[in-house]
Amino acid sequence: MSTLPQERRVVTAIPGPKSQELQSRRTASVAAGVGSVMPVFAARADGGIVEDVDGNRFIDFGSGIAVTTVGASAEAVVRRASAQLADFTHTCFMVTPYEGYVEVAEQLAELTPGDHAKKSALFNSGAEAVENAVKIARAYTKRTAVVVFDHGYHGRTNLTMALTSKNMPYKQGFGPFAPEVYRVPVAYGYRWPTGAENAGAEASAQAIDQINKQIGAENVAAIIIEPVLGEGGFIEPAKGFLPAIRQFASDNGIVFVADEIQSGFCRTGQWFACEDEGIVPDLITTAKGIAGGLPLSAVTGRAEIMDAAHSGGLGGTYGGNPVACAGALGAIETMRELDLNAKAKRIEAVMKPRLTAMQEKFDIIGDVRGRGAMIAIELVKSGTKEPNPEATAQIAKACHAEGVLVLTTGTYGNVVRFLPPLVIGEELLTDGLDVLEAAFAAL
Repeated sequence: MSTLPQERRVVTAIPGPKSQELQSRRTASVAAGVGSVMPVFAARADGGIVEDVDGNRFIDFGSGIAVTTVGASAEAVVRRASAQLADFTHTCFMVTPYEGYVEVAEQLAELTPGDHAKKSALFNSGAEAVENAVKIARAYTKRTAVVVFDHGYHGRTNLTMALTSKNMPYKQGFGPFAPEVYRVPVAYGYRWPTGAENAGAEASAQAIDQINKQIGAENVAAIIIEPVLGEGGFIEPAKGFLPAIRQFASDNGIVFVADEIQSGFCRTGQWFACEDEGIVPDLITTAKGIAGGLPLSAVTGRAEIMDAAHSGGLGGTYGGNPVACAGALGAIETMRELDLNAKAKRIEAVMKPRLTAMQEKFDIIGDVRGRGAMIAIELVKSGTKEPNPEATAQIAKACHAEGVLVLTTGTYGNVVRFLPPLVIGEELLTDGLDVLEAAFAAL
């Protein structure tokens, strides 16, 4: 049970005086390149609420970008991580290993799609997981090229910036980027020129044609895709697209990597989003929701692929930190005990009809999409499909002022995304949607 009252409360201007004071300290000491969605400083968070230092309580529709799936202070996460803190904080798994790392790898083998033999390697961040998936695929295939997709996002390191589609803010001014990365079309149904019903078949055919013509399938080490594209705007590739790309990879000895960093761990109402069309990836990258807010990521996959890297070739000082591993075991325990896949589906059942009703009422809502508790609305200029980032920013700002924490996303900056913790109460969901609707009405 949450110790923080589960109700929205705005008692000061946003930001309040204490947040403003902290903001001035931050400006003096924190690099300007580190942005924040809201200028309020968190003091406590639990369930579906984030409370700031001024006592304002915000309905959390962001989960720290899909991280606090089980809540921001879930009992099992706190209990297990606290016990591990008391025993030891670090030995480095590459120096003296410990059981927690092994246990997380065992859980990942059990939970990820496919009944083949699997192994894992643990890291700290999503970008590290993706980067290591590329290393492993190259070691296994003895090939160099990596294929990614339009609107894809994979991280902020040099290699993962190269893999990422969106320039601003992720890549602008930070090049040159890693070579041997190739980008092909994705089946973005809402924006597909011949209509969503044709997107799956046409986009997969175009992507495969480009790979064959421009790279040569025999040169491709890995194809990496998010089963639901996160920073690109919560794009669900049109049906048929993922199976066609998966089949092409299988037919050509290419390692198929599902980047489930944002979409994994019950977020879409399944343990992993790729399960929706029965996709069994060769490698799967996870982070964000894996450890209840502690820094942990993983690459999990076919044992023979995972074992391709030489001994000592994979690792990192903090990779699979014991406290983070304990947090992950607590998060997975919570997901199982509370059946958070069912809770994600229930969130969709509450949110989607409300958002669809708003779409009928407000013609700047061009599309409502997503699965489970990974839902988005795309905003356009009235009567067109022209992206409307200005209205998107206004809606987010209006929600923030009324105590609802929402995030924007999308290649064109015109998508409002909803990532509530899966433990959120339905009354908070409804209240948050009321605030959102009022923001559209005021616009």
